[in-house]
Amino acid sequence: MSNSIDQYVIRREPYYRAVQDEIDLYETAYGARMPIMLKGPTGCGKSRFVEYMAWKLGRPLITVACNEDMTASDLVGRFLLDKDGTRWQDGPLTMAARAGAICYLDEVVEARQDTTVVIHPLTDHRRTLPLDKKGELVEAHPDFQLVISYNPGYQSLMKDLKQSTKQRFAALDFDYPAADVEAQIVAHETGVDAETADKLVQIAHRARNLKGHGLDEGISTRLLVYAGQLIAKGATPLAACGMTLVRPLTDDPDMRDTLDAAVATFFG
Repeated sequence: MSNSIDQYVIRREPYYRAVQDEIDLYETAYGARMPIMLKGPTGCGKSRFVEYMAWKLGRPLITVACNEDMTASDLVGRFLLDKDGTRWQDGPLTMAARAGAICYLDEVVEARQDTTVVIHPLTDHRRTLPLDKKGELVEAHPDFQLVISYNPGYQSLMKDLKQSTKQRFAALDFDYPAADVEAQIVAHETGVDAETADKLVQIAHRARNLKGHGLDEGISTRLLVYAGQLIAKGATPLAACGMTLVRPLTDDPDMRDTLDAAVATFFG
């Protein structure tokens, strides 16, 4: 692997706590070089899971945070002009395909549909990537794999994957872990004691019951880790929870009062 790819190699084992059999299923799918779609709510561990699997499989990981302004050229590459003239610069998808990395398109539905179409030839028996502007057909490295993720519960009908794209992927469903497992994750990631971690998770469960009843999303595991980190650094639990578990979720005064009351139940 070239030096440019070396920077994408994950040197340390990321902490990931398996919830079901997702590790074994992913390894089996990678053995077939099958493209994978990860579906689940925000902050439930999808990105950490991909990092862990890339480390476990010994493959570089190139992550692309998709957005509505991303063009096909941002993925595959473009010609650039410098002091020596015109030169071609591979995009992250092309770089991963050439080098045998795992390419992870995070929140893929945020990208325009005319952009995501470029991944299609890499997700079937062809495993190729046409570079139309360069007149080159890139044959994917044998170790290359494409992984995408999105939150199906948060997407409108205007922002969803086409069936022609969905049916090119095997899928793994993700959700927030069971309460005891989530508390262990929070304690491990933040250093807070088990009792504090358990209280944070109980607050999250109360907030998640409000999804669709005033909240678009519940409290994610990621936000629980943020709260635990602030508490571990000396912030009071009430202040830490207000900053990480309440204020980011909503601006509605009544809903904030409801969430503040849930926090006060455990840390008041």
